[in-house]
Amino acid sequence: MEPSPKLDFNNTETAFSGKSNASLKWEYWLFKVMNNTSLTAVLTSLAQLTIKLHLPFKWAIKRTVYDQFCGGETLEKTIPVIQNLELFNIGAIIDYGVEGKETEEEFEKTKNELIKIIQFAKSRNTGGKINVPFLSCKVTGLTPFSLLEKINDGSELTESEQKEKTALYSRMYAIANSAAEANIGLFVDAEESWIQDAVDTLTFELMRKYNKTNAVVYSTPQMYRHDRLEFCKKSLQDAIDHNYILGLKPVRGAYMEKERKRAAEMNYPSPIQPDKESTDRDYDAVLEFSLNNIEKIALCAATHNEKSSLYLAEELHKRNIPHNHPHISFSQLYGMSDQITYNLAKAGYNATKYLPYGPVTDVIPYLIRRAQENKSVSGQMSRELGLIHKEIKRRGI
Repeated sequence: MEPSPKLDFNNTETAFSGKSNASLKWEYWLFKVMNNTSLTAVLTSLAQLTIKLHLPFKWAIKRTVYDQFCGGETLEKTIPVIQNLELFNIGAIIDYGVEGKETEEEFEKTKNELIKIIQFAKSRNTGGKINVPFLSCKVTGLTPFSLLEKINDGSELTESEQKEKTALYSRMYAIANSAAEANIGLFVDAEESWIQDAVDTLTFELMRKYNKTNAVVYSTPQMYRHDRLEFCKKSLQDAIDHNYILGLKPVRGAYMEKERKRAAEMNYPSPIQPDKESTDRDYDAVLEFSLNNIEKIALCAATHNEKSSLYLAEELHKRNIPHNHPHISFSQLYGMSDQITYNLAKAGYNATKYLPYGPVTDVIPYLIRRAQENKSVSGQMSRELGLIHKEIKRRGI
């Protein structure tokens, strides 16, 4: 069967249909700056210095990368962005982008904010439309990183650490329970490899409880790790053994440079794939594996890779699986890869944007990771720039 004739990632008219002439020109300028790796490295260092020294550069960050990649400083301020996405049948994955906190009070605040997101999402999913199908959370936003390291290592916990672990599980159960009651999917974000087993153990426990009839909780395998394809297969076996629907949100990954550096410094084998081709191979293998088990796996393909996105879309078409099958969705970051998201949505696929929000200074770590990812993905910004330039020429502006 031929690919769906409605799907073309080179269709810039559809890709940028949500952009005014002014915003399109602004995006072109910003991406041109970000495409300069040396300049991006300098600006990233300045952003990190801004946090460390509490420098008054919030306004500069707010007016540039923050406005491009984030929905607003509060949940309520994301509403105009969500409404605009809704016009094009694109859902929003809401993420409270605050991380790196260290106190129980801050962890409780994050838990309460995540539950607030769930209630907000529920209120928007009316009249048969699912405007906010998912939210995303980081376990490191709910407990100390050091605790996850000790749990991961199997180290004996002190009495206070055991209380912290109990508090973490209590928070995650409260969030997952709220998500289940509101019929909102909960993405548990990936973390560094040396705490990921601790996160996975908790995620499996939640899936076994809340994914009995539909996928509520999703794990996030980073496919640039050479062991994650096997992890996904073992995850399905766990779902079969415990009679639940497996939620998977495969990504290529966000900590590659940090992972390699740590492995070299501590003299252990790097968990990272030997090359990009191996990552791409395993990513597409997970997509195929999920389609082959579509009744037992709910998949969100979170990727900016056009080839992988097109592969999954075409496979759905070839297999006569409805484009809007409830177990298959696609996601790209807000502010990037509109050529994928908007064209998928117009062709009837479940397309979403990952939309973080939060105070500007608290979201800087997220923005730094975006800059680092873009630097490591060869040609990503050049591709975006080329498409924006094509649309600017098409509009004659």
